[in-house]
Amino acid sequence: MKIFGIGMNYAAHTEELHSILTNPEGAGADPVVFTKCDSAMLIPGKPFFIPDHLGRIDYEAELVVRICRLGKNISERFAHRYYDAVTVGIDFTARELQQQASRDGLPWTIAKGFDGSAAIGEWVDIKRGERREERGERAAAISFRLDKNGETVQRGSTAYMIHSIDQLISYISRFFTLKTGDLIYTGTPVGVGPVAIGDHLEGWILNEEGGTRSEEGGMKRSALPLCSAKKVLDLYCR
Repeated sequence: MKIFGIGMNYAAHTEELHSILTNPEGAGADPVVFTKCDSAMLIPGKPFFIPDHLGRIDYEAELVVRICRLGKNISERFAHRYYDAVTVGIDFTARELQQQASRDGLPWTIAKGFDGSAAIGEWVDIKRGERREERGERAAAISFRLDKNGETVQRGSTAYMIHSIDQLISYISRFFTLKTGDLIYTGTPVGVGPVAIGDHLEGWILNEEGGTRSEEGGMKRSALPLCSAKKVLDLYCR
């Protein structure tokens, strides 16, 4: 299993990151891709033990997609066939190590890929067998949020992503063969912040009254046949 992360895939978070990092990896025409080791995976029901030797640890809530078939050099028009479920995950980040790596022009591997840094929620299946146009619309409308100690700290929607899910799958498959079970953390919206012992983190997939408002002001059909909100991640920090 491979775990891919996407950096700076929301414009507001990119601005936020520039205020945190001295020399962040720029969000150019192509996605910013990094990887995590399989030991980074934190399965549902397990607490996150905050490492005491890595400095400040930040939460970064993200929509995660699960790859469901083997693929290489996947065309964007067919990318919707290569994932079958979504959930909310948390890309825990050692922020001080990331800042140092950014200043030195080094990769984010240690800051992003340490053990337990990829929390994952329960999967929500996406219906298959739909027309591509319908699937594309559904993918554009998946919304999520993260609550910390009962208060919402992050809200995101694939409608606001710089690079769509299909674009990410197509791009990554140019360099890595995607296999069943691989995961893509699709990027975090604005609102990242530190965690402390005792914090309670809850991730939700949203169905905001039948649709998600696009940046142009119109309504896009809801991504999933859910109630108003479905909790998929329930995590305590220890």
